Amino acid sequence: MFKNSAFGILFLISFTSIAQVGNQFPLIEGENLKNEFINLPTDTKGKHTIIGIAFSKKAENDLKTWFSPAYNQFIKDPDKNSIFQIDYDVNLYFVPMFTGAKRPAYKATMEKVKKTIDRRLEPYVLFYKGKVKDYEESLGFDEKDIPYFYLLDQEGKIIYATTGRYSDRKMQEIIDQLPF
Repeated sequence: MFKNSAFGILFLISFTSIAQVGNQFPLIEGENLKNEFINLPTDTKGKHTIIGIAFSKKAENDLKTWFSPAYNQFIKDPDKNSIFQIDYDVNLYFVPMFTGAKRPAYKATMEKVKKTIDRRLEPYVLFYKGKVKDYEESLGFDEKDIPYFYLLDQEGKIIYATTGRYSDRKMQEIIDQLPF
């Protein structure tokens, strides 16, 4: 079908992300690093929500590239002296998924992360333990080694999706979807 296989792979990745736009985000219950349980999107209704999900070690490494830029853009209090700073009213969650054989490592990994992560990020890292199969189809997971990002509207419907490592372009695409 595609003569250029790189183009075909990019097309399929893009199509999968786009295919989820318009769907309701499925319920995910997880525990943040403050040991609070959060239900996405139920507990986030009324605000736009950005969710990054990873279900492999390689994907988690790419997910981490989003931590500081997303925190600084959406959560950190804006500089009152800057005329270009915008105070976004959004929820932000990064969700490493512990599925299959990784489930027993859930608590030990959580404790290890608590010791190494910037404490300001603790409320925003949400550990999930369960089955990935419940989310593969509804969220379009077709590549385990990349993180998936979803922007939800105030009712929990997916309005934007992207994949992969952080880039300024991807951040701008998320920002462009948010109301001012």
